[in-house]
Amino acid sequence: MTFSSQTHFSLNGSWQMLHSEGELSITSWEEFQAASAKRLPANVPGNFELDLFAAGEIADPFVGMTMKELYALETHHVWYAREFEADIKVRQSPFLKFEGSDCFARYYLNGQLLGESENALVEQEFAAGHLLKSGRNELIVHFRSAYLEAKKYEYPAGLEAFSTNYEGLHVRKAPHSYGWDIMPRALSAGLWRDVSLVWKSAERLEELYLETLEICDEKAQLRLFFRGDFASRLSTYEVEIFGQGSQTSFYRKERVFFEAGQIVFHVESPQLWWPRGRGAAHLYDVTVRLLKDGQEIDQARFKHGIRSVKLERTSTTNEQGEGEFCFWVNGEKIFILGNNHVPLDAYHSRDLSHTRPYFDMLEELGCNMLRCWGGNVYESDLFYDLCDEKGILVWQDFAMACAAYPQDAGFQEKFAAEATKVVKRLRQHACIALWAGDNECDSSGHRRRRATDNPNHNIVTRQTLPGVLRQHDPGREYLPSSPYIDEAGYQTTLDYLSEQHPWGPRDYYKNAYYSKNLCHFASEMGYHGCPSPESIRKFITPENVWPPHNDEWLLHASSPYPGYDQYDYRVPLMAKQIFDVFGTQPETLEEFARQSQFVQAEAKKFFIELFRTAKWRRTGIIWWNLRDGWPQTSDAVVDYYGVKKLAYKYIKRAQQPLLVTFREPENGTLELVACNDRREELFLAYRVRNAATGLLVKEGVVCAQGDAVTPLAVVPYDENGQCLYGIEWESSLGVAKNHYLAGKPPFNPQQYWEWCQKAYS
Repeated sequence: MTFSSQTHFSLNGSWQMLHSEGELSITSWEEFQAASAKRLPANVPGNFELDLFAAGEIADPFVGMTMKELYALETHHVWYAREFEADIKVRQSPFLKFEGSDCFARYYLNGQLLGESENALVEQEFAAGHLLKSGRNELIVHFRSAYLEAKKYEYPAGLEAFSTNYEGLHVRKAPHSYGWDIMPRALSAGLWRDVSLVWKSAERLEELYLETLEICDEKAQLRLFFRGDFASRLSTYEVEIFGQGSQTSFYRKERVFFEAGQIVFHVESPQLWWPRGRGAAHLYDVTVRLLKDGQEIDQARFKHGIRSVKLERTSTTNEQGEGEFCFWVNGEKIFILGNNHVPLDAYHSRDLSHTRPYFDMLEELGCNMLRCWGGNVYESDLFYDLCDEKGILVWQDFAMACAAYPQDAGFQEKFAAEATKVVKRLRQHACIALWAGDNECDSSGHRRRRATDNPNHNIVTRQTLPGVLRQHDPGREYLPSSPYIDEAGYQTTLDYLSEQHPWGPRDYYKNAYYSKNLCHFASEMGYHGCPSPESIRKFITPENVWPPHNDEWLLHASSPYPGYDQYDYRVPLMAKQIFDVFGTQPETLEEFARQSQFVQAEAKKFFIELFRTAKWRRTGIIWWNLRDGWPQTSDAVVDYYGVKKLAYKYIKRAQQPLLVTFREPENGTLELVACNDRREELFLAYRVRNAATGLLVKEGVVCAQGDAVTPLAVVPYDENGQCLYGIEWESSLGVAKNHYLAGKPPFNPQQYWEWCQKAYS
C-alpha cells in the first residue's frame, strides 16, 4: 500500500561493518572509524556472514563444515554504519524505517540513541525529526549477540523445546535460525530487509483496511476502515474510495468527523477472486483519497480481491469418515493441493532473489495453497502480492514451532506487538485464507500428556492471538495451532484428528500408517530424497562425497551438532527407504541418489493420489516441500541450486486438474478412477497398458463428473505380481499420462526405470 503523503529515500546499498567478541563503545561515525576491530564493506539488505564471505574473511558458509565453524561468531557484537545526505522538508516529519533488523539492535543517529528493537521478524520505525540534520548524517546500528541476550531470560521447567532450540523460546527471530531438520543453525545478524528515510506529511492517512463482509445475491458488501492524522475542527474532511476491475468498478465518498472511522457499501455484480483452477484471481485497483475542504491531501493505492473464505472443521473424525476439514471459497468447496512454504534461504536477505523462480514452479505444479510454516520469517510484500495475482491461498502460521512458549505477561506483550504488525501488514491480501497460531505446539503438548500440558491452556494462542485478531482482522479464520487440538481432540489420540501432519514411521510409503490414515486434511506430509550427485559435489568436499557416513553429510542433513543431535537419523533414513522399496544398498553416489529419487517420487505421488482419489472424504494435502533453503538432503523436490529431483515431475502429473489413476487394491482388484477438480464434467478417452509387455489392459470413453471422482474400470490385482501400468487419456484439456506401480516390494530398480521409460514413450 503506497501513500502519496509519504516519500521514501532508500538507504540500501553500501554500508560498512565490523564485529568484535567484546562490546565496544561505538555510537558515532568517528568512534566507528577509530575502532580497533577491522572495518569491512557491507551490503544492505544483508547478513553479516555474507559480508564476511564477500570480504574473504570466511569460507562459503554453505560448503563443507563452514556453517558449524561459524558458531564461534555467535557471541560477537556487530556494527553497521553509513553516512547519508538529507534535505529537511518543511511541514513534513522524518522517520527511519528498518524493515528487518536481526535482532537485538540499538540505533544511533548523529551520535545519539534513536531507538532500540529486539524483534527480527517485523519492521521498526523511529521518529527522527529531533536528530536528523540538513546535509550529512551518520547512522550506526549495533547488534548485540542473540546468544548472549537469550541467556538473560528465565527458563522454567514448564517451557520446552528441542534440545538445540531453547534459546529461541524468548528471542523473536525465525525459529529455524537455531537449527532445524531442514535448516542449519545460523544465528546471524544484520539489516536483512530494506532501510529507508521516510518523510510523512503532517495530515495524512495512517491505516486502511478494505474487507469483504459478505457476498450474496450477485452483490458484495465491503467495509473500508480508516485511521489517520487530520483532526482540525475548522475544516471539512471526506474519504473517497474508487475501485476499478477489468469489467466492473465501485465508488463511494463520505464525510468523516474523526481520525478513525468506516465506510460500508455494496458492489453490484462483483468480479470475484478465485484460487487457481477455479477461475480468475480478479483484483480491483483501489484508490482511497483523503480530502480537506475539497482538496486532496493524501492518497493511497492498493489491490483488493472480493472473496469469502470459510473453514468447515470438526475436531476429530473416525473410521467411517464422520468429520470434516474443508475450505470453502465464495461458497464453493475447494480441494487443496498445496506446498509447505519453508525458508527460501538460510540468510533471508537473499529471499527476494529466489521468490519469482519459486512461484514459477508453484504455478507449473498446479498448487493452489501455500502453508507459511511457523519456523520461518514472515514473507516479503512481493511474496504475498504474487499469491494474490496467481490465486494461491495462504495458510499463515505465526512464527512459533514445536515448543512450549513463555506464558508470562512480558512475553504476551512482546508477542502481541509483533502479531499486530504482522496482521496489519498482511490482512489486505486476498490470498490470506487462515491465520494459524503456531506449528505443532499443540501436538507437542499432547504427546507429553503432563497435567499442565493441555494445549488449551496456552495463553499465547488461546488468549493473546485471538485478542489481536479480534481487534485487527475479526473476519478471517483462525486456528490456534496446526494440528489444532481443542478439548475434544485432547480426549483422544492424534490419529483421530481431522487435520494431521502424518509423518509417521517414515518407512515404506504404502504401509498402513499412510494408506489407512483417517485424517481429512494433511497440512504436512513428505518423504526424503537425495539431491543430484552434481549438487552434492557443490556442498560436500571431495574427500567426503562418498560414502555418506561423515559429519559433512550429517551437517547438511541438517544436524547442527553432528554425532550428538536428534537429526543424525536423516542420512541413514534415505538408505533405509531405498532398502524398503528396492531391497538394495547402493555402492556409489550415483546409484544412491538415483534410487533415493525413485523412492521419493513414488512416495510423493502416492500421497497426493491417495488424497485425490478419496475426494471429498479427504479434502486436501499440503505436502512438504518444494525447495531447499540451503544445500542439504531433505524432503524438498528442488534443491538449493534449483535442480529438480524426479519427484517434481511426478508431482506435476499427480496435480494436473484431470488425473486418471488407480485406487489402492481392495478384494483382489484395482479400481481405475478419474479425479476431476474442474467444475464442469469432462469427456475423456483412456487407455491402460502393461508397461512390461505393452499389452492393452483397459480402454474406454467416459464422462468424468465435475468436482468429483468417477470410477472408470476394474482390473485384477495380484499382490505377489509386480508390474507398472502406463495410463494415457485425452480430453479437452489435452493429452496426459500417468503410471501406477503395482505389487509389493522389493522391486528391481533397473527394471522399474525401464518400465517407466516404456510407460511414457
